[in-house]
Amino acid sequence: MPNESISILVQSTGIDVVPAIINELKRLKPDWQYAAWPAEIRARYAIVWKPPKALFELNPNLKAAINYGAGIDAILAMDSVPAHIPIVRLEDAGMAQQMAEYALYGVIHHDRHMQVYAAQQRQSHWEQHEDRANLQRPAVGVMGLGEMGGHVAKKIAAFGYEVRGWSKSPRSLEGIKCFAGSAAFSEFLSESNVLVCMLPLTDSTRGIINRKTLEALPKGAFLINAGRGAQVVESDVLAALESGQLAGALLDVFDPEPLPKESALWAHPNVIVTPHIAATTPIRDACAQIVEKIERMERGESVSGIVDRAVGY
Repeated sequence: MPNESISILVQSTGIDVVPAIINELKRLKPDWQYAAWPAEIRARYAIVWKPPKALFELNPNLKAAINYGAGIDAILAMDSVPAHIPIVRLEDAGMAQQMAEYALYGVIHHDRHMQVYAAQQRQSHWEQHEDRANLQRPAVGVMGLGEMGGHVAKKIAAFGYEVRGWSKSPRSLEGIKCFAGSAAFSEFLSESNVLVCMLPLTDSTRGIINRKTLEALPKGAFLINAGRGAQVVESDVLAALESGQLAGALLDVFDPEPLPKESALWAHPNVIVTPHIAATTPIRDACAQIVEKIERMERGESVSGIVDRAVGY
């Protein structure tokens, strides 16, 4: 690795995690140089979240822009990173386990009738709905079998649920019945009593949770979306809830965010709204992965997580 000091520029919007990221990177690599945007340094690498064009205009010689997170739809939508600068995404970095916990919570919430019991509590009403003689767990369909979705599918299966998985290209996961491509989508949906969306946002997945998709599910299905808000057609979800096609939904991501106060999802009795918290990026795990990626790039070695802009992930 070159002897000259490596300079890192750190930028983020939203929750200000920049000081904590810099402190953790300093702990791991005290000899590197760090600055928080908009400081002007000759940065070799930029760690970014929704970065402005000005950052790249002032740092045209960056070796890479490292996206602080696994989802890269936001950075691609901004179109601020010049084509000659590689975008590197984080992989898992401690988020997959959180995603699995969130999805499993939703599955159990639906399976054990917790929405019904919550409504009964508000009415001081005592009634059991557990059919112990004919216990039949719902089949869970996971859309997206990448690092996150694959982990989610395996964790849910480990709890004894039948899990089906669907992805754009063929995958093979032990214990998971896998489907691939548009031709197999309807078959995948047809027996998914709980639908978990873990897909990245691309042109092909935008609006994928629509009327046609929801109608292909068994009646009374439950929807969990931890993918991206733009994958959901909100009016179609509300219509499916009103008709009983959907029994309920656990929704973590929305378009736009924050979810507007006038959205009917807030007050719907069978919808749980969470404010994009299914998985957060743990600073220690993320920084360890960032350091490893930078060291590999400095040694001229291949690096995983380089984004294919044409594909969208």
